[in-house]
Amino acid sequence: MPRVPWMLLTALAWIFTALPASAAITITFWSHELGNSFPHAFFTLRGVPDAGGAPVDVNYGFTANTLSPKILFSTVRGRLDIAKPGYIATSDAQFSIVLTDAQYADILKLVAAWGDRGDSRYSLGRRNCVHFVQEAARISGLVNLEQPGLMKKPRSFLKAVAVANRDRVTVLGVHGRTYLATLPALPAAMTAAR
Repeated sequence: MPRVPWMLLTALAWIFTALPASAAITITFWSHELGNSFPHAFFTLRGVPDAGGAPVDVNYGFTANTLSPKILFSTVRGRLDIAKPGYIATSDAQFSIVLTDAQYADILKLVAAWGDRGDSRYSLGRRNCVHFVQEAARISGLVNLEQPGLMKKPRSFLKAVAVANRDRVTVLGVHGRTYLATLPALPAAMTAAR
């Protein structure tokens, strides 16, 4: 083999092994319309942090702990809502954005702050699932999130945020089953760590 191509191949091999593996956490914002439950907004987190570590494939929403007429008139106890796969498949993926590791860490802090160990108060008008995803969108670097007339309308809120941030997000606007079918499988070793 001539000397120059061998050196070129060696340099290229070194460059490609020295570069970090391509990995990132993607946050996808979802809405679920009327059906077996009331309208709802939530987000999924999927991927591997850029710095490495355990893979991520989780989802979070926020809802009232108990559904009763009381939620229409007062603040009640809330809880994180972890959607089952069938619920996600029958929801709509509105848009996604790739997070930095710092944003991902801040999303986890948001989840903790709204969870059982944090402030779990639910208020239909001031602290509901749309407010929860609004905060996740803010952490994700999105703008124009103040949509007072849409804070009880998950799909409309998320569509408005996508339009206002079309240069920052990947607009999806597809049914969950369709979107989920496009996702690459996480490597087996990573899936087991979920």
